[in-house]
Amino acid sequence: MTIISNKNTSSIPSKVSLLVADVDGTLVTKEKVLTERARNAVRKLYAADIAFTITSGRPPRGMKTLIDDLALTAPIAAFNGAVFLRPDFSIIEQNLLNASIAKRVVEIIDSHGLDVWIYSDRDWFVRDRHAPHVDREEWTIKFPPIVVPTFNNLLDNVAKIVGVSDDLEGVARCEADTQREFRDRVCCEAGASSGGSEQVSAARSQPYYLDVTHPRANKGFVVERLSQMLAIPTQEIATIGDMPNDVPMFFKSCLSIAMGNASLDVQHAAKYVTTSNEDEGFANAVERYILGSQISAHTSGELYQMGTETR
Repeated sequence: MTIISNKNTSSIPSKVSLLVADVDGTLVTKEKVLTERARNAVRKLYAADIAFTITSGRPPRGMKTLIDDLALTAPIAAFNGAVFLRPDFSIIEQNLLNASIAKRVVEIIDSHGLDVWIYSDRDWFVRDRHAPHVDREEWTIKFPPIVVPTFNNLLDNVAKIVGVSDDLEGVARCEADTQREFRDRVCCEAGASSGGSEQVSAARSQPYYLDVTHPRANKGFVVERLSQMLAIPTQEIATIGDMPNDVPMFFKSCLSIAMGNASLDVQHAAKYVTTSNEDEGFANAVERYILGSQISAHTSGELYQMGTETR
């Protein structure tokens, strides 16, 4: 058992009123299972009068099982914040891509040889039913894609565009080129939120997925918007995630937790690192850092993690 020191123990919040969790790689296991310990951890949050919600690159329909299983009551942020919805699936607000921007994003992804998926607020469109990860995505979100020969008539209602490939370096290059294309207008860096004149948010949600959305559809903005919707100061919001697209919400929250399966860059961006999603990392984080902080805001800011020293 290794001890990893917190970077700033003096910043432990005296009160956490809301926990915002990423889904894939964080709340669920690699096989997309919500464990009983994770369920119980959420129940303990409710019992402690701490609100809980999820934000994900998934479409709204792809989060229905979790919304039901966890009895969520707070607004949910789908597509990394492109769509905010209530647990009954009524839409609160949407941040959709401009059609001309969507067209250019598709061109960039195509130029890198990645497959392209397009999501509207409700449906998922692909050009190749047998392309990489289509079957797994269908299994994850629990509904099939609509196969189309072209995306030309679908660009007026785009919530998210995804570039997909098992060439992970190629996905990273595509991410960089998408960001470069829009230069200062891209919203993808740590701490990015809703300000400025950005035209897209571009970040990998998985090593093989590049998510491109409206600039307000990033997880930093999700924290800001939930703060407004629920009248909870960001100083009382905690966040937990595992991927680069989770880093913006780390910087907008008072307490940030990276999963043990996250990259070192993501771990270094968070205040704490928990165990992996295969080792009850979500439940461990809730029990030690969310509920534990309510018991004592002055305890040592150290994390006990199975494995090797990561810092």
